[in-house]
Amino acid sequence: MLNTQPNKIRLSAPLQLDSIVDGVGFRCVLWTQGCTHHCVGCHNPQTHDLHAGYEECVENIITQIQGTNIQTGLTLSGGEPFLQAKALVSIVLAAKAKGMNIWAFTGFTYESLFAKEETRQLLQLIDVLVDGKYEEDKKHITLKFKGSANQRLIDVQESLKQEHVVLHRLDVQIA
Repeated sequence: MLNTQPNKIRLSAPLQLDSIVDGVGFRCVLWTQGCTHHCVGCHNPQTHDLHAGYEECVENIITQIQGTNIQTGLTLSGGEPFLQAKALVSIVLAAKAKGMNIWAFTGFTYESLFAKEETRQLLQLIDVLVDGKYEEDKKHITLKFKGSANQRLIDVQESLKQEHVVLHRLDVQIA
C-alpha cells in the first residue's frame, strides 16, 4: 500500500467537480497519485510515480464533497486508488452520505481486492468497479467506461449479495 495514513492522501490533481465521462451522471473525480501496474498505453502515465503529485488532508476533500450541489457521483481514478484504500474509505463514506454513487477504476481484479483485508473495506463501499489492467491490444472505441475488452464493469453491491462477480448492465462485450 502506498499510503497507510487514513487522514492523508496523495493526489495527482485537485478534486474535479465536473466530469460527465468517468461514470454515469455529473460526477466528482478524485485523481490519486501512484500506480504500480505501469500498463503500456496508460491514459494517465503521469500518475504512476509514487512520490509525485501532492499530499492532501482527507478532511479537505470531504469538505469539498460536502459543498457540492448537483454532482450525483464520485469516481476514484488515478493512478491506482486501491493503493490508498485506508484514506479513501472516509472520503467515500462522506460522498455516500450525500447520496452519491461511487465508481472506481483499478488495475487490480475484483477477486484480488476482495481477498485482501486492506482493500476489502473500500471495495465493499463501491457501486461500480472497472477492474483489470489496461491492455492496449484489446482497446476498442465502442467500449463504455473502460479502456480494453479484458476489463469489466462490475456491479459490486450485487456481486457481494450473490457472492460472485456480476457485470454491470452497461458492460459491453466485443464480439
